[in-house]
Amino acid sequence: MLALLKVAGRLGGIITLLLLLVTLIRQLISLVGFLLAAIKIGIVIFFVGIFLMIALSIFRDRARKRREAEEI
Repeated sequence: MLALLKVAGRLGGIITLLLLLVTLIRQLISLVGFLLAAIKIGIVIFFVGIFLMIALSIFRDRARKRREAEEI
């Protein structure tokens, strides 16, 4: 009876460690997925910002040229 309890205890410990490892791997996969999504969103926001800065500089240049043309 005592041998059966020892075997069950060791088997339970091994199964518990395996399940904890599976849970850790799932959480790591979720974390990596979240980080990749955050990086992609950051890249999109960066390029939208650059596009807006370029558009703003073009509009400012056109307005400056109009003012210069009106002054002449």
